[in-house]
Amino acid sequence: MPFPYEPFDLAGLQTYPLKSRASKVRVEAFARPYAPGRGLAALLDGLPALLAGADFRAVVQALVEARRSDGGIVWGLGAHVIKTGLGPVIVDLMERGFVSAIAMNGATVIHDFEVALVGATSEDVDEALGPGRFGMADETGRLLNGALNDGVAAGLGLGQAVGRFLAAREPQYARHSVLAQAARLGIPVTVHVAIGTDIIHMHPQASGAALGEGSLRDFRYFASNVARLERGVYLNCGSAVVLPEVFLKAVALARNRGVTFAGLTTVNLDFMRLYRPQTNVVTRPVAGGGRGYTLVGHHELMIPLLAAAVIEESAA
Repeated sequence: MPFPYEPFDLAGLQTYPLKSRASKVRVEAFARPYAPGRGLAALLDGLPALLAGADFRAVVQALVEARRSDGGIVWGLGAHVIKTGLGPVIVDLMERGFVSAIAMNGATVIHDFEVALVGATSEDVDEALGPGRFGMADETGRLLNGALNDGVAAGLGLGQAVGRFLAAREPQYARHSVLAQAARLGIPVTVHVAIGTDIIHMHPQASGAALGEGSLRDFRYFASNVARLERGVYLNCGSAVVLPEVFLKAVALARNRGVTFAGLTTVNLDFMRLYRPQTNVVTRPVAGGGRGYTLVGHHELMIPLLAAAVIEESAA
C-alpha cells in the first residue's frame, strides 16, 4: 500500500542548548599560525590537536618513549623511501638511537646498493623496457647477486650479506647507504624477497637457493626483532604488500610464544591508504592492546618532518 504525500510534523521537536552538547572539536585544539623566526618546535607545537595532527603527535611521543625505555623501534622500508633520497635521514635516526632494526623488501636493497656504489639509482622503466635494457645494469646484477650468494653460503641472511659486502668494499657513496651505515653501527637489517619481483632475479648469477635460504633466515631474525617490541614501535614506510604480510606472520609467531604486545605502537606511513598495511600493520597486531596509526603523506615530506619532530621532542 503506497504512503501518502504527507510532510513530517515538526511541532514539539525537542532541542537543547548548544553549549551542553558534547562536541568533538573545540577551539583549544585549533592550530596556531606560524610567526617568522619561531622555529621548528613552535611549528610542530602549533599543529592542530585533531585527526592527523593528534596522530602525528602521538607517534612522535611513542618513538621518543620507546627510545627512552629501550622498547625498540623497527623500521620497515619500501623502495620508495630510498628512491626519494631519505637514506641520510634514516641514517641520522640510526645514529641518534631511534632505529633498533630495519626490514627491507628486495627492491629497497637494490636501490640502496646502487646508491652506495655509484651515487645514483632508479632507472627510467618506460624508456628502458622497449629496447630490452630494463634491469640490465651489469654491476647491480653481478655484484649484488654475488654478495648475496657468498653471504648466504657463509651462513648469513640477505641483509647481513649485503652489509658485509659494502663494509669490505667501502664504495664512494657508502655514507648515503642505509645498508652500509647499518653495518657500521651494528644495526640488524633483514631482507624479505618475493622471487621474480626484483631486477637482480633476471640475471644469470641469481640463485633461488640463496635467495630463499637467506630470506628465510632473515624472516626468523625479523620475528625475533618483532618479539622484542612489547613496548616498542613498528613503522611500515612504503611497502604495500610484502612487509605488511611478513610483519603479521612475525606477530603471529611472537603471540604463539606468549608475547601480548599490549604496549606496541604500529604506524603505516604512505601517500595513500591500502588494505594490507591498514589491516596487517595498523589494525590486527594491536587488537586487544596497543595503538595503531596511519599517517598519510608523501615520504619525502613526512619522514623528514617526523624525524625533525622526534629530534626536537627528545631534546626538550
